Amino acid sequence: TLLSLAAFAVGARSMAENYSITTFAGTPNVSGAAEGTPGSFRNPYGITIDAAKNLYVSDTLNNTIRKITPARVVSTLAGTAGLFGSADGAGSSARFNFPIGLAVDTGGNVYVADAKNSVIRRITLAGVVSTFAGAPSQFGATDGAGSAARFFLPYGLAMDADGNLYVADSGNHVIRKITPASELRKISGSVNRARPRKSCSSYKRMQMPSATRPHRPARWLAAAWLMGSTINCSTLLRQL
Repeated sequence: TLLSLAAFAVGARSMAENYSITTFAGTPNVSGAAEGTPGSFRNPYGITIDAAKNLYVSDTLNNTIRKITPARVVSTLAGTAGLFGSADGAGSSARFNFPIGLAVDTGGNVYVADAKNSVIRRITLAGVVSTFAGAPSQFGATDGAGSAARFFLPYGLAMDADGNLYVADSGNHVIRKITPASELRKISGSVNRARPRKSCSSYKRMQMPSATRPHRPARWLAAAWLMGSTINCSTLLRQL
């Protein structure tokens, strides 16, 4: 409701008043693919952090994955700016097509929701990219292991302490779970059936789920709002 959103906004503002906001990397209103400090980006979207406090950013319209050290040095971990595709490989030889969500595991491997390829990619510490689940441009909702699985516009990613990867499979309107063995299954929602409701009753039809973070429903609400998705109180109450 409007009242709920107003309360959410006031609470967010109150919390923000205790913090100082600075630009960590990049320059406002300057797009590009420059490395170094401050570096430049083109519509950065997803972000995650590893145990060493390195940030990883999905530089979506550059079709690259960027790395920012704690010293604010920007580099390109994988992909080449301006080139898109689905090729696996090391560093600049790999290709992405509209990378969005990111997650990192305890070993430092980075996972990418490669949205328009409808696959989940994995990048090792050495920058070697492989396709972790799904097959490029093979859309669907099939559960299964590795390349047998299918997605449709995967967006958000989250990793739990056990190494399970959760995927907001936006085009299919479901949340998927990938085990460390790369086995995929649906855990919530009904494929291709989005039916938002106005009540706060328990309801599992989802409209374009775009971001996942276990036990952080407020962050899901903010992400849905930024994506222009339908916001209602049931969105706030969904938890995995």
